[in-house]
Amino acid sequence: MSSENRIDQRFAALKEAGKPAFVAYVCAGDPDMDRSLEILFALERAGADIIELGVPFSDPMADGIVNQMAAHRALVAGATTHKVLELVHRFRERSETPIVLFTYLNPIYTYGFAQFHEDAATAGADGVLLLDLPPDEAILNRELTENGSLRHIRLIAPTTPAERIPKLAAAAEGFIYYVSREGVTGAQTSLAEGIAENVAAIQAHTDVPVAVGFGISTPAQAAEVGRSANGVVVGSAIVRIIEEYGAEQHVADRVEAFVKPLVDAAKSV
Repeated sequence: MSSENRIDQRFAALKEAGKPAFVAYVCAGDPDMDRSLEILFALERAGADIIELGVPFSDPMADGIVNQMAAHRALVAGATTHKVLELVHRFRERSETPIVLFTYLNPIYTYGFAQFHEDAATAGADGVLLLDLPPDEAILNRELTENGSLRHIRLIAPTTPAERIPKLAAAAEGFIYYVSREGVTGAQTSLAEGIAENVAAIQAHTDVPVAVGFGISTPAQAAEVGRSANGVVVGSAIVRIIEEYGAEQHVADRVEAFVKPLVDAAKSV
């Protein structure tokens, strides 16, 4: 694969620096498209290395209530898949921070699978995480394996059978998203057990970076994960700040103030 992809470049630079990546998730269009753009720049100022940008969908079954409501707010505000790609384009005019589109297969197929990948890459996206597309299903349809320049991010969970991990790791692109706990997305008061051991088990089968998410919400948790993984993913905790302060004009400043201590802690290793 070409090393021109921003995700690959960012992880390579972080590896050289001996630091983990901080990956921030927000839902595109929450609370509206203009302030969503401001939030993306706020995440960059706070030090986020990669931004996962949720594509609003009416049935986000892998998401907890916080992210479900974010998608609902975005849809009510008029968000569409086309507008999400326009948001990426607007962000890309001033930023080179990698963007991963976090979505489900249904809205992408409605858009047109191949056309979505082409348009997303043209807009400036670097990867896509399709939560409900198992790799085994993808290889049964050639269309689902032709991704162009976008990296397809794969998920590995605590429930993934040990014999399946080498296969998933071998086909990984960009980075592997290790889901640290069962269930749906959402901030937790404590981290799942066995993160370091499970990350090491995945790393034994690949050179692709492993980022850990689901449940990380405090600087202490970010620091702990940063010591054992190549990346720290925080989503619901950030989305909750947008939910709380979304009516304020300067919600982006609230997001930046919340995220910066998380980034600093993750990179304190």
